[in-house]
Amino acid sequence: MSAPAEQKVLVFGATSAIAAEAVYLYAARGDRLHLVGRNREKLDAVTKQARISARAPITTRQADLGDLDANEALVAECLEELGGVDVVLIAHGDLGDQLATERSFAAAHDVLKTNLLSVVSLLIPLANAMEAARHGKIGVITSVAAERGRPRNFTYGAAKGALNVYCQGLRSRLYPAGVTVTTLKVGPTDTPMTKDHAKNPFFATPQLVARCSVRAIDAGEGDTFVPARWSAIMPIVKNTPEAVFQKLSFLSGR
Repeated sequence: MSAPAEQKVLVFGATSAIAAEAVYLYAARGDRLHLVGRNREKLDAVTKQARISARAPITTRQADLGDLDANEALVAECLEELGGVDVVLIAHGDLGDQLATERSFAAAHDVLKTNLLSVVSLLIPLANAMEAARHGKIGVITSVAAERGRPRNFTYGAAKGALNVYCQGLRSRLYPAGVTVTTLKVGPTDTPMTKDHAKNPFFATPQLVARCSVRAIDAGEGDTFVPARWSAIMPIVKNTPEAVFQKLSFLSGR
């Protein structure tokens, strides 16, 4: 994996399983890291592990990314800490309880806030700063769940779908400034977020997803399925005729 030495990397949601593995990769190759997470204990654990192989400083910031009004100031603080930024990874998210989101708007709002609104509240100041600097790469973790609404997770999928569209527009806006936006459409991954899900051979490891994600961001890719096998699977799911789709319980069922 080739990349300029000692890039300045900012990671939001750094304690998620996928982000943590990406942090270890960035640390091992000599990047300067600033990690943002909500849980101080988990943030310290990720930082301690990353420092084993780190060749540049690692700093941290505890923050609740759900505090939307505070995120602009948070971004400014992080950029000041790093002295600019080369790479941003936004990795936080939450599946939520699908059934709860169907009964309660408050529950649905929480899922939309975490997976869409909080990310946009970070992207706006980040994009403005990176556009002004005419430099940088942004990676945003979304999901294959956004490719087609399914009963098991359509509130989460709707949030990620809206985020995909937002990132597509942002990518075109920032293109003239030389800033890339990589949308990481991650398939099912064996993480704490899916601990209650029945596993199958399509589940990836956080390590594999992190490697693919870091590589895609480095390359400045656009919409990217992670792992790549989902680029063959999801167009079939997305384009299956409605009359057929509804009869396939493994797709249209809970």
